[in-house]
Amino acid sequence: MGVVTPPTDRTPKQDRSRATRRRLLEAAVACLAEHGWAGSTVSVVAERAGVSRGAAQHHFPTREDLFTAAVEYVAEERSAALRALPVQGRTDVVAALVDLYTGPLFRAALQLWVAASNEAQLRPRVTELEARVGRETHRIAVELLGADETRPGVRETVQGLLDMARGLGLANVLTDDTARRQRVVAQWALLLDDVLD
Repeated sequence: MGVVTPPTDRTPKQDRSRATRRRLLEAAVACLAEHGWAGSTVSVVAERAGVSRGAAQHHFPTREDLFTAAVEYVAEERSAALRALPVQGRTDVVAALVDLYTGPLFRAALQLWVAASNEAQLRPRVTELEARVGRETHRIAVELLGADETRPGVRETVQGLLDMARGLGLANVLTDDTARRQRVVAQWALLLDDVLD
C-alpha cells in the first residue's frame, strides 16, 4: 500500500484567493469605467466584488495598486483574446484593434490617465503601465496584420493605426460613433493594403 497524503486546505484556499483577486480586478475596471477615479474607492470596489474592504486591502494594499493592477489585468485578457483571433482579412483585424479602444477597458484606462495627470504618486506607475501595454498591443497588431517592420514606413503605419484607434475610442466616450467608426475602419484597411502589400 502506498502512503496516503492527508488532504489540505491549501489548494482550495489558493483557488479562492485567485478568484477573489480576479473579482476585485474586474470590479475595479467596471467602477473606473462607470464612476471615474473620484468615484472609485477601494470600499466601492470591494462591495461590488462581494468582498470585505480588508480582503481587498490584503490583495492590494493601496488604491493605486488596485487600479493599476486592474487595468493591466484586463489589458492582458484583451491581448490574449486578440492573439486567439483566427487569421482574418485586414478589415477584421483593424476592427478588432479599434474595438480595444471602445469598451470598458479603454474607459477605465482613460480615467486612470486623467487621475495620473493630476496625482504625482500615480503618474509613474500609469506611464510605465501604458508603455508596456502599448508595446504589447503594437506587437500583436504587427503579428495580426502580417506587417514587415523592416520595410520603411511600416512601423509608423501600424503605430498610426493604433493612434487612430485610440482617437476613435476617445470620440466614442461621449457619443456612440459606430457608423463613422465603421467607415474609418474600412478606409484604414485599404490604406494598410497599399502600405503592407
